[in-house]
Amino acid sequence: MSSRSDFLPPVRHYAAHVETLTRNTVERLAQAGYDRLLIHSGRSHARFQDDYHAPFRAHGHFVHWLPLPSHADCLLEVRPGRKPTLWLNEPDDFWHAAATPPEDWWADAYAIETVRSADDWAHVLDGDRATALIADPVDFPDLGARADLNPADLLWRLDEDRTVKSDWQLDCLRGASRRAVAGHLAAGEAFDGGGSELEIHLAYLQAAAHDPNDLPYNSIVALNEHAAVLHYQLRDAVAPETHRTFLIDAGAECHGLAADITRTRVRSREGLFADLLDAMESLQLQLVERMQPGMDYVAMHQEAHRGVARILHDAGLVKMPVDAMIEDRITSRFYPHGLGHHLGVQVHDVGGRVAPDGSPLPPPDAHPFLRLTRTLEEGNVITVEPGLYFIPSLLQDLREGGFADRFDWKAIDALIPFGGIRIEDDVVVRRGGAPENLTRDAFAAAE
Repeated sequence: MSSRSDFLPPVRHYAAHVETLTRNTVERLAQAGYDRLLIHSGRSHARFQDDYHAPFRAHGHFVHWLPLPSHADCLLEVRPGRKPTLWLNEPDDFWHAAATPPEDWWADAYAIETVRSADDWAHVLDGDRATALIADPVDFPDLGARADLNPADLLWRLDEDRTVKSDWQLDCLRGASRRAVAGHLAAGEAFDGGGSELEIHLAYLQAAAHDPNDLPYNSIVALNEHAAVLHYQLRDAVAPETHRTFLIDAGAECHGLAADITRTRVRSREGLFADLLDAMESLQLQLVERMQPGMDYVAMHQEAHRGVARILHDAGLVKMPVDAMIEDRITSRFYPHGLGHHLGVQVHDVGGRVAPDGSPLPPPDAHPFLRLTRTLEEGNVITVEPGLYFIPSLLQDLREGGFADRFDWKAIDALIPFGGIRIEDDVVVRRGGAPENLTRDAFAAAE
């Protein structure tokens, strides 16, 4: 049985990670006209008319610095010429377990002040320095003139720095991939054994050594037609009478950085759906190989649509030329989401729709759900996740419209109980060679 420590990376790059962050942040502060930066980790809030708190996860900019994704009400200060200072909140609380003590490998990079509550660091906000505070506005309603909250001219610069990952972060992403792959392999075995969605989910958690509260996102564990619900959030405890297909979109975290992996399996390797799965696997691998510096990700998304159009055409499901399918947005009914997104301390990491100079890069009107619209750079970590689904609500107007006779509805209706296909890898953009496929590398190492 795996333990969490089995997936942790070496710590050799962490000091260099903080040194680079400090240097870059000081430069960003000067560019935006500030003397210091404060980053709040976030605050746990009770549900409405309840004393129960949802699981806490620290804000992305805090986790970008510190491997403390579960520590609430901490404060980090960054100032030129000084070691970053961390006010580490460790409440004297008999209701909950104590936080893990600081470990030398990361603590040595900071001047640490241990406090018992946020009140103990509130004075840090005072002073005559030009201060920027990165935090949730809900937690600082009365900030007034003490600091500028989330100033746009600074925030986009800090977001931009997060789009290129350090060696330390890449090590963490590799660790998260290994952890997620262990879960995916166990989930596949549970599907092969006829498990329910809940049983498959539990197998995933055990193999990945993950508590569900610590997952980077709510896992999608979908059998049969449930695979056509893009963010399927339920987990039936009773197994269906027939296991046709299984789609799992499940990740893991390592020191706060996330893996985001999707796989689709089919019970029988005979039949049209299995052929479509093989074709989508080939398309996905072709797209991954194109992820090079200088590549326009919007163009890659459009190439994915052309690939889906060819698959639909070659399978005889749509009797239209590829160009006509693209022009009439037919593929968007079978592939309604974006090709991928940035990945890091947030699953949908920042900066995806903003140019390096801070100007907006909105998605094309034809593809409003695309989360990444930039030109790729070396060191970007992105997901590549084309899909092909049979969603009745998206197909209904095609059945009733002017193109109805151009579809093989008998074949499509036979595919609806299979749900759909999504294949997703996490990829590091590299210069002068093939991209690093974190997901495929982790699968290869585990097999």
